[in-house]
Amino acid sequence: MPPKPKSGKSLPPGALEQEFGVPMPGAIVPPEQWTPSSLKRWPAAGPLDWQALFGRAAPVVVDLGCGNGRSVLLSAIRRPEYDHLGVDSLPVVIRYARKRARQRGLANVRFAVGDARQVVARHIAPGSVTEVHVYHPQPYYDPAQIGRRLITPSFLLHMHRILIPDGLLVLQTDNPAYWRYMQQVVPAFFDFQKRLGSWPDAPQGRTRREIIARMKGLPVFRSIWRARTDTDPDEARRLTEALPPPVFNADRRLLDLDELELGGRLAGRGGPFRPPRRRRRSV
Repeated sequence: MPPKPKSGKSLPPGALEQEFGVPMPGAIVPPEQWTPSSLKRWPAAGPLDWQALFGRAAPVVVDLGCGNGRSVLLSAIRRPEYDHLGVDSLPVVIRYARKRARQRGLANVRFAVGDARQVVARHIAPGSVTEVHVYHPQPYYDPAQIGRRLITPSFLLHMHRILIPDGLLVLQTDNPAYWRYMQQVVPAFFDFQKRLGSWPDAPQGRTRREIIARMKGLPVFRSIWRARTDTDPDEARRLTEALPPPVFNADRRLLDLDELELGGRLAGRGGPFRPPRRRRRSV
């Protein structure tokens, strides 16, 4: 059995990382097999050249808000014929994700720091991506931050634009209000394919956040959508103006879970699961 790494120690070849007792996909390979995993700079103008980035022509999967890279690593290992780009706005989690991909010798993975909205609007060419994955977008509980919610009609339009015809959009959240909003607006651009009780390739969770939610017994809403091919561009633009914005009540009862997950993301690595302490209510 491959050795399990000790906390604070360098990982030897063959080591398996764990997060909340769940193995991180893939094992560490010898240093001579390590591969580049960084997209350090976005193009000054125009979209990415996928073939130049990965050195081959292959289907591309983009994971927006990829966190520490668990979902990207899983897909890249299972599907070596696909190339993968993981994007997150937090540099610290991208640093750990890059390290993990590099030390697993995954030549079909790149990670980058970036804002998801800007990435899909400026740096990905129309019809150049096979799949887009968005796991647990931040719901933002403060009413003053509602405008920062990622899933909006205009963002869905951008994701539809970058996908190939019949390309897939994978969405996941544990926030019931966010899920209801997704069901309301996503069908304008995508056809519903299926909703899963759990991922066959990761029954304990594809992401750190999903693992935590399952440990706490919370429902997780998983869905796969296919880009509609009957969408007229002019009509699609009109839809973005007619569809409602994401002004739902995010339910602050999930706030402690968000803080727990975010704290781990900033730390960059897993650890023992500790339920968040209850906050005292002010009188």
